[in-house]
Amino acid sequence: MPDAEDVRRIALSLPDTTEKIAWSMPTFRVAGKMFATLPEDETSIAVRCPKEERDELALAEPEKFWIADHEAQFAWVRVRLAALEDEGELRDILADSWRQAAPSRLLEAHPRLGLPPEG
Repeated sequence: MPDAEDVRRIALSLPDTTEKIAWSMPTFRVAGKMFATLPEDETSIAVRCPKEERDELALAEPEKFWIADHEAQFAWVRVRLAALEDEGELRDILADSWRQAAPSRLLEAHPRLGLPPEG
């Protein structure tokens, strides 16, 4: 089961990512734009997710994804670390959130990062 240290290690391995404490918790930013947080007890993460997808995820897998009340108006979703299958799933979720926050110059430099493998 992935934990807070796995989140930190994977997030910081993504291009141009930094960690900054905000609201008394670790936040991870790409080129200064936040894409993940480790709230309160560090048993979950909050990541960027388009609202339509977020709602579908929370309905399809409520044991894994949920929407925090104070984030409902924003395109963010919470993810329970204990519900993740493995580190690969965590990496995919963080990379997808990174893509949503990264500037175009980084997306162009890393075109496959955070995208599903081509089959």
